[in-house]
Amino acid sequence: MTTAISDQDTSDLAADDYVVIGLATCFIKEDGEVHQVDVIEPIPSASLEALMKDIPTSYKLACATTLEAVLDGDTPLLPEGFPDSAQFADEFAQRVFAAARTYKRTETAKTLIPLGTTYTDFKYSTERKRVLNAARVVTKDDNVKQHSHTHKVL
Repeated sequence: MTTAISDQDTSDLAADDYVVIGLATCFIKEDGEVHQVDVIEPIPSASLEALMKDIPTSYKLACATTLEAVLDGDTPLLPEGFPDSAQFADEFAQRVFAAARTYKRTETAKTLIPLGTTYTDFKYSTERKRVLNAARVVTKDDNVKQHSHTHKVL
């Protein structure tokens, strides 16, 4: 086996290690408007197992492939069958290596999508929008009112 070349510590991984890459519909909020984007990201084994149980997901498809097919060092490569307009997830290389390690631990997850095939029968839904740049603004209204005796020594 050849070792995947990377700046990161990938001594436990090989270029032909199994990994699943998904195409998800996400949203970005800019100037009060929400824009839809397609994002290419790795799917860890536990997430894939959950997705196969027909839970609603923003994934349109998932492709079972190898590390060398999606990464050239730390540079992402567009998987076959994915649209050119799709963008790679943040920290794609690091997340691909992490996802590949999960399939080394859970060998049975590799049988869900055979290597070299694409799965498209997810229960696709964007009802619960995945907003990538969502910011939580905490206000005074978020404070919980406590009973007046909470901090008193009785």
